[in-house]
Amino acid sequence: MAIGAGAAVVARALLTRLLLVKLRSDVRALNAGDHEPLLSRYAPEAVLRFNDGNHRWAGEHRGKPAIDRFLRNFVAAGIQGEISELFVAGPLWRLTLIVRFDDAATGPDGTELYRNRTVLLVRTRWGRIVAHDDFYEDTGRISVLEARLRALGVQAVS
Repeated sequence: MAIGAGAAVVARALLTRLLLVKLRSDVRALNAGDHEPLLSRYAPEAVLRFNDGNHRWAGEHRGKPAIDRFLRNFVAAGIQGEISELFVAGPLWRLTLIVRFDDAATGPDGTELYRNRTVLLVRTRWGRIVAHDDFYEDTGRISVLEARLRALGVQAVS
């Protein structure tokens, strides 16, 4: 029984490490302007919830086309992100992930437009994201970013 328990602990640690490697790879692609690897992780009926406000990312984004638009706006704004931590719970067919994701954006002249710390709560079904909720340290910073992007002429993707 001890061997089985030990194997389960090792398998969970390996799963967490593999997920972290994959997610960091997807975020590197996102930072480079390619949102497709990350988008491919979402189920067709997935829902991404983002805090309400007067900005292009506000509200609930239902289905892959809406999440595609959300991610294209992320890339168009020049936001760069980094995953620093990942926590995994649940069985393989219904995982819950908690991800520490910090992001920032810099203007064309090098000035910092935005910086925030985020926790993402992600639920999966058979390896596909079905629900994604973002929780920010300071949601007001997103509205400030929106105003700065508009001032720079960066329009929302429609």
